[in-house]
Amino acid sequence: MRYLPLTDADRAAMLRQIGAQSIDDLFVDVPVEARLSAPIAGLPHHASELAVERQLKALAARNTVAGDVPFFLGCGAYRHHVPASVDHIIQRGEFLTAYTPYQPEIAQGTLQMLFEFQTQVARLLGCDVANASMYDGSTACWEAIAMAGRITRRKKALLSAGLHPHYVSVAKTMARFTGDDLHTALPTLAAETDLDALAAAIDGETSCVVVQYPDILGRIGNLEALAARAHEAGALLIAVVTEPVALGLIRAPGDMGADIVVGEGQSLGVGLQFGGPYVGLFACKEKFVRQMPGRLCGETVDAEGKRGFVLTLSTREQHIRREKATSNICTNSGLCALAFSVHLTLLGEKGLRGLAEVNHGRAVAAAERLAKVPGVRLLNDSFFNEFTLILPVEARALVRRFAEDRNILAGVSLGRLYPGADALANGLVVAVTETTTDEDVEALAAALEEELA
Repeated sequence: MRYLPLTDADRAAMLRQIGAQSIDDLFVDVPVEARLSAPIAGLPHHASELAVERQLKALAARNTVAGDVPFFLGCGAYRHHVPASVDHIIQRGEFLTAYTPYQPEIAQGTLQMLFEFQTQVARLLGCDVANASMYDGSTACWEAIAMAGRITRRKKALLSAGLHPHYVSVAKTMARFTGDDLHTALPTLAAETDLDALAAAIDGETSCVVVQYPDILGRIGNLEALAARAHEAGALLIAVVTEPVALGLIRAPGDMGADIVVGEGQSLGVGLQFGGPYVGLFACKEKFVRQMPGRLCGETVDAEGKRGFVLTLSTREQHIRREKATSNICTNSGLCALAFSVHLTLLGEKGLRGLAEVNHGRAVAAAERLAKVPGVRLLNDSFFNEFTLILPVEARALVRRFAEDRNILAGVSLGRLYPGADALANGLVVAVTETTTDEDVEALAAALEEELA
């Protein structure tokens, strides 16, 4: 992006036009303590482009690059290999635009891509229909809860203790403005997830049960009984998938009775990128499609009988009265959805299964090796490419030491995800993908052996 400086006269003219006295008037809604009161320390002032570039490169060099060190971070964001062909295709001029194409009927290529994306997502999640993507997995999760409320006309949602705490946080934030009653709890360090407890808690006021699959500790549960219990009480089952590669091996939630399945699509085609932008997945049973948020692309024929694609069932505030809209999310993550679709197309069904097998195989080998470290215990009875280790010490401080002293990104500590929860402090969630080498696993195992000796 080019930097176009403004003169004092330019700024004054713009402020005069909008009726503001100063730049600070534009930020009166931001708490004072959250605003910078001085320039950022360490940044040069009035420097040349060359000097700024050198300064920023020096700052970037202080980061630890994921691909250069043993890397075991996961919990909703995964490091997978993205083929160079994915980036090559999505950067073609037909796709890479400065803004989401908002007049898609004249962009048949974009519409066809979204139609293909929807088809892939619906098949992957085991549902009848999918929309053309959401912002990310956490907001898709909230939209599913809101959708269940519209369908059941109930406000009580049961959130599994195995649901990612950041997803829970997003839902709680949104529920403050809708009046939804959310029930959740901290996870326990048990080999099995909390499906039985969730089923027992369902009552006639419950709109939905939200369960992550695999859950935040990597555990995989059979959702069939939970779905049956929810339906018996007139509630819906919402499944959240944060690692779609897992669905190359394990059953899709929709095939086990889930009514709405949402997820994060970052694993396919989208790099880690410091936390975003990502791409939310959203699918459901066909009978609920008119309550689905976001936008859908449909297939049709034109006046001459030629195949074409159209935007349809877009019950957004831009198209209908605000109070009738099913969502306040006004756009999708188009380029990330394209990357997801391109990567999945390149893999194909056989390739996805092969990728999943490699992930699981390497995770099993890593779990076996790490569980042999004296004092370390493997929590899971089942997992895909992510599992939880119980250490004899608090995991959070150890993870930090490993990152700073050994250049090993050892995983995500439960102390970081659940600060203040002493019972979880020794838990370490370890993710293994096709990018993880035997040498990486051995480096982590050796570091643990030395640290815990």
